[in-house]
Amino acid sequence: MSKPNNGILCDESGCEGVYQGPEFAEGRDVAHQFSNRMSAAVGDKLKELYRSEQYKKVDFAAIEMSTDGMGSGTVTYQLKIPFSDVGAPCDAFTSFDHVGGWNHRPALNRRKTELQNVTLPGHSLFISDLKNTPEGLQEYWIQWKNKETQSGCE
Repeated sequence: MSKPNNGILCDESGCEGVYQGPEFAEGRDVAHQFSNRMSAAVGDKLKELYRSEQYKKVDFAAIEMSTDGMGSGTVTYQLKIPFSDVGAPCDAFTSFDHVGGWNHRPALNRRKTELQNVTLPGHSLFISDLKNTPEGLQEYWIQWKNKETQSGCE
């Protein structure tokens, strides 16, 4: 792994990282914001790999999440987002996001509405099964073909 990005390391096999610190600060869910940083890093890496003709997608089934210490005030949130190879450029995914929360079901329908115009015409969002940690973090992970990066895949 190389290229640190907000405590996140990415290479051709995926991205992983750890947030360790307060769960909340000034009323904001700072620990969960690590999912935002991871999503951005994964999307950037998928685009970089695509441009270098390494066609990948996120392997939803192999995503690993842990949130040790949740509820204590300090959490260690570990995330591993693995990639798998795909055979052709139009089988790849180059954008990545999430919707989630602590101890409540994520607002998936709202997030789908927010993302309704990001896909290529005729394409859909690919959404993982709901991922949970024993401490109550719930996430859906979302990937799609980026309109600009994969414009030739319509």
